[in-house]
Amino acid sequence: MHNFTDLGLAAPILSALAKTGYVSPTPIQAKAIPAIMAGRDVLGIAQTGTGKTAAFALPLLHHLANRPQRAPRGACRVLVLSPTRELASQIADSFRTYGAGLGLSVGVVFGGVPHGPQLKSLARGIDILVATPGRLLDHIMSRAANLGTVEFLVLDEVDRMLDLGFIMPLRRIVRELPANRQNLFFSATMPGDIRKLAGELLKDPVEVSVAPVATTVERVRQSVYLVESPRKRDLLVELMADQSMARTIVFTRTKHGADKVAQHLEKAGVSACVIHGNKSQSQRERSLLTFRSGGARALVATDIAARGIDVDGVTHVVNFELPEVAEAYVHRIGRTARAGAEGTAISLCDNQESGLLRAIEKLTRLNLPVTDRRSANPRPAHQVAAPSRGGPPKAQPSRGRPASDRKNEASFRGHRGTSGRDGGGDLSKVSFLRPRSA
Repeated sequence: MHNFTDLGLAAPILSALAKTGYVSPTPIQAKAIPAIMAGRDVLGIAQTGTGKTAAFALPLLHHLANRPQRAPRGACRVLVLSPTRELASQIADSFRTYGAGLGLSVGVVFGGVPHGPQLKSLARGIDILVATPGRLLDHIMSRAANLGTVEFLVLDEVDRMLDLGFIMPLRRIVRELPANRQNLFFSATMPGDIRKLAGELLKDPVEVSVAPVATTVERVRQSVYLVESPRKRDLLVELMADQSMARTIVFTRTKHGADKVAQHLEKAGVSACVIHGNKSQSQRERSLLTFRSGGARALVATDIAARGIDVDGVTHVVNFELPEVAEAYVHRIGRTARAGAEGTAISLCDNQESGLLRAIEKLTRLNLPVTDRRSANPRPAHQVAAPSRGGPPKAQPSRGRPASDRKNEASFRGHRGTSGRDGGGDLSKVSFLRPRSA
């Protein structure tokens, strides 16, 4: 399938696609759209940046265009659940763009903003409602939202929703839905608990997948710096001296940590803005606008932004702290190398994070290049490999390894501490890790 016109979409949708310059469907779109248009439940496994929003938005707009009817007051026809405010806003914008000529109403419901405008929008009835689970459940409990007329349910970024603890709200929301509906379920990874949830919600689904589960973006050059935790901020400033890091997202584990890192960068003369859960929606939108427009070289964020930020031209991702869940690493670095471009991901790893690093290498089946910047192994600055404009060397797939490496790997496995899944330990052998093949 080489063109959107081959999919049989309604003429106004094809016209909207032409205005945006989209001609050919991506692999996930080519696989999912026909199944959705045929009325099938779909289980989609795809990373962000693969075009999956359009994969469900286009056929749902087509269905609504072919069955025009007014959404009942307080109700909706299409319900899309998303883990974060940013992603919810982007999904709603996509529906508005692709459905510009259809006269359909699109509403967004999420926390961090006043209830009033959302209540007014719900009261009128909405064709397409995009919501985060927590705020939608609030509206259900107050009887402002009625889900009894939902024809299509979309669960997007399901693994992220479970990471954020939305499993109970999800189940509560699903109980409000009519049994006769079409279900679309999208996740970047498919571990056992998520596949079990899919089994509960989907009826004889068509499974579409465009990439192996939990693989990293091939065009991302990945590397690791070993450094003591107190020295991470200074090393980050040193790295940001490389002017090729023109648009960098820096990920921290905590909101307080994000604020501290951004303040340190600003004091060092590196323009930075912040986005995390304690920021109001207007503050988050201003930070994104500043970052998108080039007003800041660095956007410091917690994992709430890992999948909710879609910014073109991100040159680098820096994991200031490794994520507690290895899968989050994949989603973090997926913020760069989008739309065919290349990107660089740099991770700063202290001794307490060795278990987290090992889990990431095991999940991604990659050997991440390591540079040791710990004071126990000091080197003059001019001898340390800093990222050049070409970036650090690419991570290598973990295939065969020299026999001499096995002793080093065994030595590392003997160090088990208290951090992450496998604990802390001596990081001097990390570069020799070869995770088992799946």
